[in-house]
Amino acid sequence: MKVAFATLGCRVNVYESEAIAEKFIREGYEVVDFNEFSDVYVINTCTVTNMGDKKSRQIISRARRTNPNAIIAAVGCYSQMAPKEVSEIPGVDVVLGTRNKGDVVYYVNKAKDEGKAQVHVQPVLQNKKFEDLKIEDYQDKTRAFLKIQDGCNRFCTYCTIPYARGSVCSKDPEKVLAEVKELAANGFKEVILSGIHTASYGLDLEGNVNLINIIEEIEKIDGIERIRIGSIEPAFFTSEVIEKIKGFKKLCPHFHLSLQSGCDATLKRMNRRYTAKEYEAAVNLLRETLPDVSISTDVIVGFPGETEEEFNETYEYLKKIHLTKTHVFKYSPRKGTKAADMPNQLDGTVKDERSKALIELNDINEHAFTEKFIGRVMDVLIEKEIKDKPDYYEGYTRNYIKVIVHCMSADITGKIVDVEIKEAVKDYAIANMA
Repeated sequence: MKVAFATLGCRVNVYESEAIAEKFIREGYEVVDFNEFSDVYVINTCTVTNMGDKKSRQIISRARRTNPNAIIAAVGCYSQMAPKEVSEIPGVDVVLGTRNKGDVVYYVNKAKDEGKAQVHVQPVLQNKKFEDLKIEDYQDKTRAFLKIQDGCNRFCTYCTIPYARGSVCSKDPEKVLAEVKELAANGFKEVILSGIHTASYGLDLEGNVNLINIIEEIEKIDGIERIRIGSIEPAFFTSEVIEKIKGFKKLCPHFHLSLQSGCDATLKRMNRRYTAKEYEAAVNLLRETLPDVSISTDVIVGFPGETEEEFNETYEYLKKIHLTKTHVFKYSPRKGTKAADMPNQLDGTVKDERSKALIELNDINEHAFTEKFIGRVMDVLIEKEIKDKPDYYEGYTRNYIKVIVHCMSADITGKIVDVEIKEAVKDYAIANMA
């Protein structure tokens, strides 16, 4: 029996898909590419935007066309938010939500044996139980995502995630450390601590458990040479936290600080709980402490009521603080959120224009950041040899600059090597072996 996976959305989904794949392998399944003929297709869905829903439906239809007789399972956020809608998509046999994805093998077999659809989506808003998925045999042997947290209690006015993922829940710290030790024993050099709201790790656990504590413990594990953390809010970086970070040897100087807008009026409508000035203070504090730090962010354009003046405020703000990378999203109304019912919804053309302007600004900022390191020797974790380009390898510096380097003397995949940055090209750097 063969099984294929399609994963949309965030790093947490990536982790969960790989953990689910292992469950299928243990049941005797062979994992194949999603474009291949397969007996089972699992679509791990996303619902952050309308486009996520649309892509999920398109991928389900594609699987059905590839094998009309396959069992198709739709799991995750879109299924959680709209189980009836998903179950009515032609060809869907299994529908599971966000806190029982690990049961997908059982329900796939049940659908096959009984010849009828299995729809099992439970309410998650008050569910504080962490679904303890685990990966033992990663396909990628250089860096590993590790889901340590799920859920969110923030309720930003545009976001469905608290409704799709439920309230904050955390993986037991002993299990986190045991999994990291296994990863180290299997040759991994880097671990990426991921969650829906990573900074809230430990809030639901007893004792003094938090994100900084768990990083401190992972720092002690031999074999792991790099630690990264997922998206963090600026309020996380207090002077006390920065002081701790300064002493860490393995934590990479690359942080994704969600911004969403550089205008206080827009931030307030979004219920983001910080001001542009507070965000900038966190950025400056990080830069003063970690000179090579890379800071990326997300920004939403076209939020309800965003005037030309408000957008310009965001544009000038991003121009001033020079973040390394800005991921730009056009606001997408999500049913059930406060923002969807707000007045002054913006036209798609306006969103397109504003998105284009910020993407162009991002290209300038990203290139300028990479240029600063020309002539510098930096260590790079090599992830892979570039397809169709023998002896050229791709990897990332500690501060997450993508690097292309030429090496004929040995296969350096999975190794941390010193390179000298020679040139900044678009969104990557070209380097020589040092």
